[in-house]
Amino acid sequence: MIVPQLSTETLVQRLRYPQGKIRVVIDTDTYNEIDDQFAVIYALQSPERMQVEAFYAAPFHNELSDGPLDGMEKSFDELHRIMKVLGREGEVPIYRGSGMYLTGTNMPVESEAAHDLVERAMQAEDDDPLYVVAIGAITNVASAILLEPRIIEKIVVVWLGGHGLHWPDTREFNLFQDLKASRVVLNSGVPLVLIPCMGVASHLLTSLSEIRDYVKDKGPVGNYLYETYRRCHDDHFGYTRAIWDIATIGYLNHESMTQSALISSPALSDEFRWSVDPNRHLIRYVWNVRRDVIFQDLFRRLGEG
Repeated sequence: MIVPQLSTETLVQRLRYPQGKIRVVIDTDTYNEIDDQFAVIYALQSPERMQVEAFYAAPFHNELSDGPLDGMEKSFDELHRIMKVLGREGEVPIYRGSGMYLTGTNMPVESEAAHDLVERAMQAEDDDPLYVVAIGAITNVASAILLEPRIIEKIVVVWLGGHGLHWPDTREFNLFQDLKASRVVLNSGVPLVLIPCMGVASHLLTSLSEIRDYVKDKGPVGNYLYETYRRCHDDHFGYTRAIWDIATIGYLNHESMTQSALISSPALSDEFRWSVDPNRHLIRYVWNVRRDVIFQDLFRRLGEG
């Protein structure tokens, strides 16, 4: 793969906090957890800030799926379910993503999602990049870069992946599922906003009581999110759960919701540990999320529209 090399000046410019309304696609393993549903709805309820142009179903494999293909299909179906609950069926195209993980760092997995991302990105104006919000395994995004490396000049990737750089390892679900795809994205030089899970997005905890008070009464979508949360655990006594994925939407909605810095892109070892090389290209690393501000914004938006 021959990837265009963006200058440091270009990376710094692309990694500035975006001004005005932005174009967004969301790559999500929506059926895997309960946080994707919150993030998808949060994005759709932020129309003054982002125009959601497409959804991509991402693969996943855990106790909720028989394999990455099954996980992707279940996520595809869940995206349709969300749009139906919102009464917005057919408003945003939904594409199937990869049914497998990368088998090599030069071997893309072709899918509707990867091809749509390439096409949509290449249509972007130089001063209006497409923001790719990735909240699952990064397979679809990596495949699109491998299929057409020039898209790194046209996109900014905002990825919830890995753990904090200070964490003893980075065996986080999104990153861990597809080591090769994670390396493709981290090594490609694409403008990347990396939001870690443990140590950063892990602060986005909420409880059934809070969801009951501020979400349940927000019409069909509020009931859907409340029931989704209620079913996620058998005993909610003293229990809280991280709604990780809303960190990406919070980051894009307002600069005050997160704190970040430009750092050299970390390298990823076979043992799923970070290492730092100051000679590598720059990325934006989010090192803190303002938990209360993000949830307040989400709860308010659920009552709009």
